[in-house]
Amino acid sequence: MIIIPARLNSSRFENKILVDILGLPMVIKTAKQVSSLDDVTIATDSQIVIDLAREHNINAVLTSSEHQSGTDRINEAANILNLKDNDIVINVQGDEPFIEPEVVRAVIDRVKQASIRNEDIMMVSCYKKISSELADDPNHVKVLLNSQNNAVYFSRSKIPYHRDHYEQSSYNGHLGIYGFTKNSLNNFCNLESSSIENIEKLEQLRAIDNEKKIAMVEVISKSFGIDTQEDLNNALKIFG
Repeated sequence: MIIIPARLNSSRFENKILVDILGLPMVIKTAKQVSSLDDVTIATDSQIVIDLAREHNINAVLTSSEHQSGTDRINEAANILNLKDNDIVINVQGDEPFIEPEVVRAVIDRVKQASIRNEDIMMVSCYKKISSELADDPNHVKVLLNSQNNAVYFSRSKIPYHRDHYEQSSYNGHLGIYGFTKNSLNNFCNLESSSIENIEKLEQLRAIDNEKKIAMVEVISKSFGIDTQEDLNNALKIFG
């Protein structure tokens, strides 16, 4: 099951999930982009989005307006949908209307692999190589990996920092797609919110702070989350 968290209000870009993307509201475009992979449900706090989804024959559920993160929202949706503990749940952000299906497929496959091997992993996410210039942007989250390709840390800052001022050609840019089993999703949402999560405003750091493993898969992608009007303009230039 792919669940798309869709909070209507956004501090940086008001009602961004409703803006027009090549003739469709952003959240609807995102849902259609990944609909060939699995069943898709939009989890929202807005009746407007529920009605939009109905118009486009996309399943949607109404969730609380009090959630502090998209993952908490999809967890409520997964409970409403009565998913089983071993069902795979993929969190695709509602502001990724150009995400390539093969990127989401890579996350799905890694969750399946972890389940078959019974790996001690709380979630799966993905990253792509980004330029040093792009890594300077705090809106593009970076991830540091260990030798097992698990996440060590996520940051809006440029990591790793080169003390000798060597400028490496690329960094690991995080894509905000997360894969869980229903059980691990529920376990994540039962963790206490952490101080580093609140400082960086990155919910995945909750797992890191609680010594839980996040498996990462490298992907190739031109897509990026649309957080600002400038992002939207750039996306339409690239993909429009």
